[in-house]
This record gives sequence, structure tokens and C-alpha cells, in this order.
Amino acid sequence: MSIEVGSKLQGKVTGITNFGAFVELPNGSTGLVHISEVADNYVKDINDHLKVGDMVEVKVMNVGTDGKIGLSIRKAKPEAERPQRPQRPRHSGGRPSNTERPENFEQKMAKFMKDSEERLSTLKRATESKRGGRGARRG
Repeated sequence: MSIEVGSKLQGKVTGITNFGAFVELPNGSTGLVHISEVADNYVKDINDHLKVGDMVEVKVMNVGTDGKIGLSIRKAKPEAERPQRPQRPRHSGGRPSNTERPENFEQKMAKFMKDSEERLSTLKRATESKRGGRGARRG
């Protein structure tokens, strides 16, 4: 039985590390499920999700030329069981839409200078108040 990318197989967890779990496949070969492919949510400790000896369904993600097999548990689940992630709006290739007016360099520079002046004056006021006001000299 050859291992093909995209196929779903049953496997047995044979080892657990801090970066993933090793799974023995039906043909006797072993693949790695990276910690990011264990569950749809963030996995801090893989031991909270898997134990040595567990039977898991995995999807073959890649097969390297060196024989390494990349597996995924979360992608082996049917689409209906996986939580839907919100779709981000797609960009139109960096071009602004008709409703947006792009800022030119001068507008951006003016905005930056105004913001910078405000920050400097705030910082200057705070520093002077800590020194005891303007022109105060120690004697």
C-alpha cells in the first residue's frame, strides 16, 4: 500500500514530542503530525489531545523525497465538523476601490509631521513638569 498525498488513513500514535506526534500508518511507515495540525484551536500541550496508543484518522499532507511523511489530524475531519473561520476581505491587488481616495505623499507627510509635533509637545510638557518648570535652576 503506497502512501499518497490527500489520502485519509487510520494510524496509531507511537510517540509524542513537544513539536508533534509520530503516527504509525497501516503499511508500517511512520509519519509526523505537527502540533499545529492536531486541532483547529491553539494547542499548547499536545498531551492534552493525544496519548501513545491512540488510534487517529490522519490525512497525508506531503511525502518528502527523504521518506518523511507529513500528516494532519485536523484536516482529516469532514468539512461539516470543522469550525468555520471567518473569511478576510480580499485585496484588489493593492489598488484602492472607487470609494477610497488614496493619500499622496504630501498628505501622508503632513499627517506624519502633525502627529510627530503633537507627540513632541506632549513629551516636552511632561519632561518640563518633572524638572520643576521652565528656567528653574538648581543652586
